Amino acid sequence: MRAALRTIAAAVALLGSAVHAAAAEYPTRPITLVVPYAAGGGNDVIARIVAEKMATSLGQSIVIENRGGAGGTIATRQVARADPDGTTLLIATSSLAINPSLYPNAGYDPRKDFAGVGLIAASGNILLVHPAVPARSVGELIALAKQQPGKLTFGSTGTGSSVHLAAELFAGMAGVKINHVPYKGSAPALNDLVGGHVNMIFSTAASAAGLVKDGSKVRALAVTGGKRSALFPDLPTVAEAALPGYEAVLHYGIVAPAGTPRPVVEKLNAALNAALATEDVKRRLALEGAEALPVRPEEHDADIAAEEAKWSEIIRKSGMKAE
Repeated sequence: MRAALRTIAAAVALLGSAVHAAAAEYPTRPITLVVPYAAGGGNDVIARIVAEKMATSLGQSIVIENRGGAGGTIATRQVARADPDGTTLLIATSSLAINPSLYPNAGYDPRKDFAGVGLIAASGNILLVHPAVPARSVGELIALAKQQPGKLTFGSTGTGSSVHLAAELFAGMAGVKINHVPYKGSAPALNDLVGGHVNMIFSTAASAAGLVKDGSKVRALAVTGGKRSALFPDLPTVAEAALPGYEAVLHYGIVAPAGTPRPVVEKLNAALNAALATEDVKRRLALEGAEALPVRPEEHDADIAAEEAKWSEIIRKSGMKAE
C-alpha cells in the first residue's frame, strides 16, 4: 500500500512539474482572443487596445477573432469547450454573467466553465432624454414618470443588453413604469431618440459623446457609474442625483476555459495589468468612455459571480427573455 501511495505521489509531483514547465515556456504559439460580437463594436475596439500591448509582453502574437451570434452565446460556448492551454481566450463583458438568465439554453455556466484572467475596464452609460421631455434632472424625470405611468418610452440596443438592464434597474429602484423599445444597435436607437420617437435612453458614453457635446439634439441628465465620468465631469451620477445605491456599469475582461493552469492564468494576468498601466492604453480606453480596472484573477472570478447575482435578479423580476 505504501509503495503504491509513493508511486501515486511521485506521479502527481511529476505532473505538477510538467505543468509548471509548460507554463514557464508559455506561450509557444499564437493566442486567439475571441470577441463574441461582430467587428467594429466596443468589445472589438477594447480587445484590440489591450491585445497589442499584451502580445509584446508575452512575446507572442494575439489574433483577434470575431464570432458573433445569439448575443455572444455561440462564441462563449465554443471557448468554454476549447483546450484549456491558454491559447484560446474570450473577451467577456457583463453579458457573460447575464446571458444564462436571458437565454434558456445558453450552454455554459459563467462561474464553472471559465477562469477569470482579469478585468480590462469599466464603462458606465449616460441617461439621455429628448429635449421635448419636460425634465431637466433625474428627480424631475422620475416625478414625470410617476405622473404618467407607462407613457414614457426608452430605447435600447436590444433585449437584455447592458443599456436595457440599466433602464430596468432604474425603473425598479425609482418605482416607475417605462416602456421598452428595443433596437438592433446603438445608432438606430439614438437616431430615434433624436427624432423624438422614444423619450429616453441609457446610452454608452462612446456612442453618445458627440450628441452630448453638441447639446442641441438630446439632453444629458446623469451617468450611471459609481462616480462621475472623466468625459463628462459636470454630469452627476444617477445615485447622487436621485437614487442612492444605483450603479449600472459594463465590465470588460478576459477569461480562459476552466482548467487552464494557474501559472498560465497568472502570466496572462500580469501581461494584461502591465498593458493597463501604460498611459497609451489608459488614454485609448478613456476615448471609449472606459476606465482601466486592473485586478487579480480571483477578483475577476468574484466580479463574474456578483454580476450574475445582480443582473439575474433584474431579469427575473422584469420577466425579460432574449428575442
